[in-house]
Amino acid sequence: MREESARIVAALTTSLGNLDLAEEAVADAVEEALREWRRRGIPPNPGAWLTQAARHNALDRMRRQKRYREKLVLLAEAPPVGATEVDERLPLLFGCCHPALSPDAQLALTLRAIVGLTAAQLARATLSTETAVQQRIVRAKRRIAETGIPLRIPEGAERAERLDLVLTVVSVMYSCAHLVAGGDASADRDLADDAVWLARVVADALPREAEAHGLLALLLFHRAREGARAVDGRLVLLAGQDRSLWDHRLVADARASLERAARLRHPGRWQLHAAIAACHADASTSADTDWLQVLTLYDLLVARDPSPIVRLNRDVALSQVDGPAAALADLDALGPSLHGYHLWHAVRGRLLRDLGRMAEADAADIRARELTANEAERRLLAARIAGAV
Repeated sequence: MREESARIVAALTTSLGNLDLAEEAVADAVEEALREWRRRGIPPNPGAWLTQAARHNALDRMRRQKRYREKLVLLAEAPPVGATEVDERLPLLFGCCHPALSPDAQLALTLRAIVGLTAAQLARATLSTETAVQQRIVRAKRRIAETGIPLRIPEGAERAERLDLVLTVVSVMYSCAHLVAGGDASADRDLADDAVWLARVVADALPREAEAHGLLALLLFHRAREGARAVDGRLVLLAGQDRSLWDHRLVADARASLERAARLRHPGRWQLHAAIAACHADASTSADTDWLQVLTLYDLLVARDPSPIVRLNRDVALSQVDGPAAALADLDALGPSLHGYHLWHAVRGRLLRDLGRMAEADAADIRARELTANEAERRLLAARIAGAV
């Protein structure tokens, strides 16, 4: 249903020029399908069933709203869904991730229109309330209508910039699966799977875009580690993970995506992130990791993306190559930017502990615990303060 509903929303939006109407028509069709298919069984062609139901719903809504009467002609003359070669979901995805929308609105609209999450699922994924999510989506749709944001895949130089926004939204979507307030160590597996699915949709639809394959590779490497990341509800950091629990089928899939990106000879930040993840996948233990190569890749990454978060991650690699004192000096320089970010304090606590400055390390970990809302992270930090890990 996820696969088909986004495609039908995109096709109807193209026909009608109205994302709101298309999304409501498809949402009604999905509800009808859940009701009917439970009673009568899944039809031989579920996609066609949903398409037909959504078109009927759209026509009904338009008939009830006379101001849309002119567009009945457009709908009647529209080509059948799936008739074009280009994936119909891509123009809609690029529209949802338009730079005129705020990052929160881009994420919410993508999760609603492309992935088909309900308001309750969206609220949980974005650590917000259902009311706030619904208002955010309504405002985003209104802005699309008012500003005439086109639902199309940009061409030329605009393509790379807009594609990076799309890939960033997909990456944030994956991260949201691990940031559930009050959640345990397990990720929101449905949301993580949705993010990987969406990354694959983009990569398959834009086979010449190296960065699309780079992001897919990155998410597959991360997804491969999930089985070792949470054990008995306990969060296990990368250094302590049992690597035999990694999904090596996904690792192989990730490597294939990264190699495909490399063959296109157009490097970018997502490929660098994926290459760093590949270094970890190559090592049998944390100690065996080629940290110098990881640090070199981070240096290349910082040159492209000098964000404080990237520099924070680089400092972890720097501590392995040049020691905790060098990393701590660089990390402290990030304090003004990251003072409210729990992982900055957590990394600082780790480095201070390695230097034997235990009182300062405890203070840093206590601050990190205060700033995170995730229960698994809070338990891990508490154990570190108690000297249990």
